[in-house]
Amino acid sequence: MIEINDLTKYYGDLCALDHVSLTIEKGKILGLLGPNGAGKTTAMRILTGYLSPTSGTVVAKGLSISDKMLEIKKMIGYLPESAPLYQDMLVFDYLSYVAEIRGLGREEMISRIKELSEICGLREVMHRSIHELSKGYKQRVGLAHAMMSDPEILVLDEPTSGLDPNQIVEIRDIIRKIGREKTVILSTHILSEVEATCDRVVIINRGRIVADGSTEELRKSSESEYFLSMKLRGADERKAMEILSAVGGVRETLVEDRAGGDLSLRLLCGTSEDIREKIYRRIRETDWVLLEYRQESKSLEKIFRELTKEN
Repeated sequence: MIEINDLTKYYGDLCALDHVSLTIEKGKILGLLGPNGAGKTTAMRILTGYLSPTSGTVVAKGLSISDKMLEIKKMIGYLPESAPLYQDMLVFDYLSYVAEIRGLGREEMISRIKELSEICGLREVMHRSIHELSKGYKQRVGLAHAMMSDPEILVLDEPTSGLDPNQIVEIRDIIRKIGREKTVILSTHILSEVEATCDRVVIINRGRIVADGSTEELRKSSESEYFLSMKLRGADERKAMEILSAVGGVRETLVEDRAGGDLSLRLLCGTSEDIREKIYRRIRETDWVLLEYRQESKSLEKIFRELTKEN
């Protein structure tokens, strides 16, 4: 659907994007993550035609931004962080105005507004003034605006910024529903939002892509060091630490708790190899009872910090 190749953008001597290459498929929700100044907003502005790249290409459905930007813009719906709404207009009047700008006829306009009011949950506020709405409803109106022409690509910049927990869940549900049929690219600083909403995550740092994949793939790729937690019944603490520390790949054995005859341990494993079976076999050779056994996955937050921390 979208192919980005060697995209580079300089502001004077500052390199905001450094040879970024990326392919984005239709029907996927892609989350663009990165610290402030990483290049996320620059990438989105180039994609939506607000900026021109210093070098590199962006192709959407076979059309290049270098000579077919107007056609590409017709395929894109864009919602900036602060939705650009006319506060004194009624919701219905505002969406009608947007529909006219987009070239929709009268019957098509009414049909589309009705459809978007259902998708974005606006039925109850269609005849209220926009300035009276909560920020959550204003974001919904902004989404309806971005989707008015039924774009194939939807670009959302911090779509849940400033919303309360209930509003965040509602906007996430709308984005997931939209993402079944369209290509959605969203920028956010809220890591839990990415885990709950996105099919794929791209992390940018200092203008370069430092990670690309699903949240599960990112966890697996970063698991050169991980923890295993277990609870044993009938195990001698000294003996357990001696046996488990001798397993190849176990860097450290930590006692978490010792209560009621149960021993809770946490093993730091310094290897990308899955050594759970080895540990289980060593436990089977004893008369201990294994009550709990699990591998602790790294949180997306920790992976993000590791990939974007300052050198």
